[in-house]
Amino acid sequence: MKTQITELLNIEYPIFQGGMAWVAEHSLAGAVSKAGGLGIIAGANAPADVVRKEIQMAREITDKPIGVNVMLLSPYADEVAQVVVEEKIPVVTTGAGSPEKYISMWQEADVKFIPVVASVALAKRMERYGASAVIAEGCESGGHIGSHTTISLVPQVVDAVNIPVIAAGGIADGRGMAAAFMLGASAVQMGTRFLVADESIIHDNYKDRVIRAKDIDTEVTGMSHGHPVRQLRNKMTREYAKLEKEGASFEELEHLTLGALRKAVIEGNVDDGTLMAGQIAGLVKERMSCKDIIEEIMSDTKKLLGDKDFL
Repeated sequence: MKTQITELLNIEYPIFQGGMAWVAEHSLAGAVSKAGGLGIIAGANAPADVVRKEIQMAREITDKPIGVNVMLLSPYADEVAQVVVEEKIPVVTTGAGSPEKYISMWQEADVKFIPVVASVALAKRMERYGASAVIAEGCESGGHIGSHTTISLVPQVVDAVNIPVIAAGGIADGRGMAAAFMLGASAVQMGTRFLVADESIIHDNYKDRVIRAKDIDTEVTGMSHGHPVRQLRNKMTREYAKLEKEGASFEELEHLTLGALRKAVIEGNVDDGTLMAGQIAGLVKERMSCKDIIEEIMSDTKKLLGDKDFL
C-alpha cells in the first residue's frame, strides 16, 4: 500500500511502532522495520551513548529505515538530537514538548521530523516550523495522553494542515487502520499491539496482563496535576487513585511511581509497576512476531479498503 508516508520515508507499509520508553529498543524497532513498517527507538531518558548503541544494534537487524523518538523533557535531549544527525537517522518523532530548537539542525541534515500532537493548534504550529508530518494521538493510547479521542482529533488535524497525518491511539487491527484512513490519515502508529510481539523485551508477566485485559481494564492517573497517564489497573494504580482523592501533592504521587515502568518491563512486577497500555488492550489476544502482526493488519485493511493506494 502506497501512501504519502510510505513514499516520504521509503517504507513498505504505513505502520509506525510507537516510541515507548523502556520498550522500544533495538530488537523491537529493528524487527518492525525489517517487516516493512517504521521501527522507532525510544530516546526516553537514556543518555546519548545508550541511544547511539541502540541505533547501531538495530542496524545489525535490518538496513531498512529506522526512526528515533526524542523525549524533549529528557536531560539528554540535546545530545540525543545530535546523535540523530551523527547516525544519519532519516526520521525522528518527538514528544513531551516542542522540538523547535533542533529543527534547523535536523533540516540541514535532511532528517524528517514528525512530532506527536494532541491538538489542532500544535499541529498547525509544527507545520509552520517545517514538520514533514504529524502524529495525531488520541487519548485512547497508553502512556501520557491528551484529551481528544482519536476519531475526533484526526479529521480535525487533517483538515487543518497540508502535511500527512499519522493516526495514533486505539488502533490494533485492520479495522482500526481502515477507519484511520477514512478519517484522512496517511499511516497509523501503534504501541499496545507491539507490546506483546515476540521481539518485545517486556517481561512475560506484563505481556500476559495485556493479553488478559478486558475493555474496562485501563484507567487514567495523574489528572490532578495535569499529567494524565493511561495504564492497566493494578495495586499501584489503586493506591495512586486513593492518594489523588485525598489531595496528595505532586511530589508524593511522583514518589509512588518512581521506577515503576522499569519494575513492570524488566522485573515483571505487575502489582507495583506501571503497566502502560491503551484502551485497545482488550483486542490483543495473542503473541505474534512483528512480521505476522504487520502482515495480518495489512491483509485485513486491504480486505476492507481494497487493494489501492492513498497518495
